[in-house]
This record gives sequence, C-alpha cells and structure tokens, in this order.
Amino acid sequence: MNKIKIANKKVAINIQGYLTNFDEWSEDFVKKMAIRDNIKLYNDHWEVIYYFREYYIQNLVCPTMHHLIIGLMSKNIKFHDRKKYEEHIYSLFPTDPIREICKLAGLPMPQADS
Repeated sequence: MNKIKIANKKVAINIQGYLTNFDEWSEDFVKKMAIRDNIKLYNDHWEVIYYFREYYIQNLVCPTMHHLIIGLMSKNIKFHDRKKYEEHIYSLFPTDPIREICKLAGLPMPQADS
C-alpha cells in the first residue's frame, strides 16, 4: 500500500493507484491522479467521474461501459449515436476507460470481463 499527499493529507492507494478508502476521495485526488496518468480534465471528464460515483453509491458495483453509455448519452445533447458516444468516452480516457474512470472516481478496481 502506498500513500500520496492530497491537500496536506496522506491518503492510501494500492499499487495500481486506486483509493483504498472510498471516503478519502476528493476532487484534489482526481486532479493529482489525472496528472499522474497524463489526462487533462475537462467538463466531460467530471461528468463521467461523478456519474460513476453516484452509480456506485446506488448499486455498490462499478458501472460497465453499457451502463455509462445508456446513463449519460441521453443527458449529452451532442451525441445521438451510441457508437459515437462510446468513441467520445475513449477519446477522454484512451487506455482503459472503465478502469481509469473507476480509479479517478475513487472506486475499487473493476473485475475483468469474463
């Protein structure tokens, strides 16, 4: 277990960078991890991160890409096509969107698809 300094407080993360305590999440944590993971944060990033946190609080599981697309596409007037919206998500989080969003949202690392 590692500790990183966020706003004069040390918070625990695992080796992959995921918070070990959901309640230690903050926007400062997101900003620090985004810099570490080479992600420039814009409004669309924050919308997805907050969606993941709300979904997790309600369901106690991380959302899937399907849940993300269905849950947010209808709120985003720029996108009317599921494939285009999924491409947009990949442009925001290019390497592995679900894992990266879970990390930034302070959620546990999602299980691998089987």
